[in-house]
Amino acid sequence: MTVAKPLPHESARLHVTGAARYTDDVPAPAGCLHLAFGVAEVARGRLDALDVSAVRAAPGVAFVLTAEDLDPMPDCSPSLHDEPLLCTGEIQYAGQPLYIVAADSHLNARRAARLHRAEVTEFDPILTVEEALAAEAWFDDGPRVWSDGDVAAGLVAAPCRLEGQFEIGGQEHFYLEGQAALALPGEGGEMHVVTSTQHPTEIQHKVADALGVPMHAVRSEVRRMGGGFGGKESQGNALAIASALVAARTGRPARMRYDRDDDFVITGKRHDFRIAYEVGHDDAGRVMAVRFRHWVRCGWSQDLSLPVADRAMLHADNAYDIPALEVTSWRLRTNTQSATAFRGFGGPQGMVGIERVMDHVAQAVGRDPLAVRRLNFYVDAAERPGGLSAPPDPPEDISTGKKGHTHYGQRVEDFCLGAMVGQLAERCDYAGRRARVAAWNADSFRLKRGIALTPVKFGISFTLTHLNQAGALVHVYADGSIHLNHGGTEMGQGLHSKVAQVAASRFGCDPARVRITATDTGKVPNTSATAASSGADLNGMAVARACDAIRDRMAAFLAEEHQADPASVVFAEDRVRVAGAEYGFEEAAAKVYMGRVSLSATGFYATPDISWDRQAGRGRPFYYFAYGASCSEVVVDRLTGENRILRTDILHDAGASLNPALDIGQIEGGFVQGAGWLTTEELVWDGKGRLRTHAPSTYKIPCASDVPEAFHVHLWDGANREETIYRSKAVGEPPFMHGISVFSALSDAVAAAGGAPLIDAPATAERVLMAIRAGR
Repeated sequence: MTVAKPLPHESARLHVTGAARYTDDVPAPAGCLHLAFGVAEVARGRLDALDVSAVRAAPGVAFVLTAEDLDPMPDCSPSLHDEPLLCTGEIQYAGQPLYIVAADSHLNARRAARLHRAEVTEFDPILTVEEALAAEAWFDDGPRVWSDGDVAAGLVAAPCRLEGQFEIGGQEHFYLEGQAALALPGEGGEMHVVTSTQHPTEIQHKVADALGVPMHAVRSEVRRMGGGFGGKESQGNALAIASALVAARTGRPARMRYDRDDDFVITGKRHDFRIAYEVGHDDAGRVMAVRFRHWVRCGWSQDLSLPVADRAMLHADNAYDIPALEVTSWRLRTNTQSATAFRGFGGPQGMVGIERVMDHVAQAVGRDPLAVRRLNFYVDAAERPGGLSAPPDPPEDISTGKKGHTHYGQRVEDFCLGAMVGQLAERCDYAGRRARVAAWNADSFRLKRGIALTPVKFGISFTLTHLNQAGALVHVYADGSIHLNHGGTEMGQGLHSKVAQVAASRFGCDPARVRITATDTGKVPNTSATAASSGADLNGMAVARACDAIRDRMAAFLAEEHQADPASVVFAEDRVRVAGAEYGFEEAAAKVYMGRVSLSATGFYATPDISWDRQAGRGRPFYYFAYGASCSEVVVDRLTGENRILRTDILHDAGASLNPALDIGQIEGGFVQGAGWLTTEELVWDGKGRLRTHAPSTYKIPCASDVPEAFHVHLWDGANREETIYRSKAVGEPPFMHGISVFSALSDAVAAAGGAPLIDAPATAERVLMAIRAGR
C-alpha cells in the first residue's frame, strides 16, 4: 500500500521550481480587465455622497461600478446575508468597499481607486468590548450559555477559589498568496470563475446569486492556493462576485487580487477574545468547578462568528474532566473587519482559557503545572475496563468524581493523553529539565527560563452537521492511468497527495499513475469547504468508495473470464493477479475496457454517528478527537522582555498516518503559527478604528530565526478507534494548539522573574516586560 509512506508532496517539484500555477498566474485572454475596490477611510459613518468622476477619468480606467449600479446589491456573507458587496449608505468599517474600478492593469486600477471623493457624516465607532456591551451590539440575540453540572454549588463547596481575566489577540492569516479571482464569461450567461478559495461551491453559489442565474451556469475552479488557514473560506466571495459582475456586464474577462495592504485592511482576522473565569479547586489542584465568560469581537458582520464562538465554548474543557463547567459567550458587533475562520476555528481561544486556569491553580497550590494538569485529565480509555463506552456509575461527590463526558454531553471514548504525556515527558526529560530551569533561575539575575508541557484534545467534524459530506469522480483510462477529482482543495497541506495515495492503494498500483486536477464544481458538485481539518477524512473516503466501485467491476470481469471468485482477484504491486494469471495494471485496464465495462465512478461519503443541537448545547458534534502534547522551554530577558524559544518537543496523534512526512510538516508549521499568534503577531487599531498593522513592516509573523533550534516532532503510535480512511486522523488544525506550550512557558519564566503570571496574548516583549514590572 502507498498509504502510510512518506511520499513527497504532489506539487513539490513545481513549488521549488516556481512552476506551480496559482490563480493570478492563469493567463487571461486579451482584453482582460483588472479590478480594485475603492474603500472607506472611516470606521463608522453615513455616506452622504460619492464622487467617482476622477476615478473614471484616470489613465486606463474602463469601467466603474457603484452601489447605484447594482440592484439588487449582491451579498457576500456565508451566513446572515448581512454583507453587501458595496457600502449601501452606512459605513461599517475602515476598509469597506465603496465601489469597483476596472482598468487595463492592476496598477492603474489601484491608483484610480484612491481618487474618489466621499462626503461622510462620521459617527463614533464601536471598537471595544465595553462599547459593544453598552450599545447592546451583538449577534445571536444576546449571550449564549452552555453548562453541565452545578457550577454554583461546586464553587461554593471548593476549598479554594480563584478568578482572573485576560485578553487574547486576533491574528492575520498572512497566506503567501493573497486573495485572487478570475472571471471568464461564456455563452448563454455562463461564467467560469478561477479562484483562490477553500470553498468552491460557496463561490459558485454567491456568483450565481449575484448574476441572477442558476448554479449550473457557474463553474468554480481552484487548482491550488498558496495558503488559506481559514482566510479563504469566505473572504474570497467579494473578489469572485466583483469579477463576475464586471465580466458579465462588459463581456470581457475580469480579474482581481488584493495587494498585501489591501488584504490586511479589507479582510477578516482571527477573533480576539476577552476571557474571565472563576475556578474552585482543592488543595491538590483538582478542579471542582469552572465558570467561563467569553467576550468575542466579531467585527461588523456575522460571517462565521457564531460557529467560531461555539467551537471556543466546545473546547473550553480541552483535556480536562471538570465536574461542573459553565461557559457564557457574547458575540459582539464592532466597527472593524468582519472576523472570520482561522485555523482552529475558535478552538485555540477556548483552550487557552482552560490552560490559563491550570497554570493559575498550579501557582496557587504550589505544584508543578504538569502534575495539576494530569490530575484533572479525562481517564485514558486503556485504563478503564471496557473503555469509556462503558462508563462507571455517576459520581456521588461533585468535588472528586470524573464524568467521562464533556460539558456538552459527548462521551470521551478515545482519550489517550495520559499515556501520551507520560511518553513525551520521559522522552524530553521534563522533570530533569524543570529542575535545571529552577537551578538556572536561582543563579541568573537577568535571564530567566521557563518550561511548560501542555495537552491538546481537538474535536474533528464540522459542527454544522450537513457539511460533513464529500464526493469524488474517478476515471481509469484504457492505458491504466487514473484521473480523479474530489471536493477538497489543495492549499499546500498535501490533501491531493494523500488522496492520490488512497487511490493508488485501492488499486494496488504505482502512485505515478494517479493524477488529480483542479477542484471543479462542474465535476464534483455541492462541495463542503476544505476546513474543520476534515479534508482527508471526507474526500479520502469518497475517493476510496469510487475506486472500490471501479476495482470491483474490474475484478468481476477478470474473474468471470478466468472462472474464478471475484474476491480472489488481487490488486497489488502495480499488478493484477487472478487464478494463476498475472497482468500489469495497464493491461488489466485495457482488457476490461475492451470488455465494455465502465471504468468511471463517483463516490460519496457522509460522516456517521454525529449530531448537534447548538441551541441546547448538547450532542455529539465530533466524530472523534485528535490528541497531542508539546513541551517548550523559553528564556526571557527581565530588563527588556525580549524572549526566545529554546527547545520544543511534540508528540502528536495522527492516527495511522496517511503520509508521515506531510503530517510532521503540518505539525511543525501549525506549532510555529500557533506560537506566533501568542507571542509576536499583534493587530493594532487606532482610536478611529483604522488598522495600523497592515504590512510586514508592522505585523510580525514568526520567521526562521524564531523556530526553536532544538525542535523534535514525533507521531504517536496508534490508530483511530473510529472507521476513518485507513484509521488516520486529521492533522490540519490540532497542531496549532501546541503553541500554547510557549505561552505557558513564558508565564513560567515571568513568574520566575517575580512578575505577574497572567499575561495577555500576544505575549510580545512589551507585554512580557509589563508583566514583570507589574509583579514588582
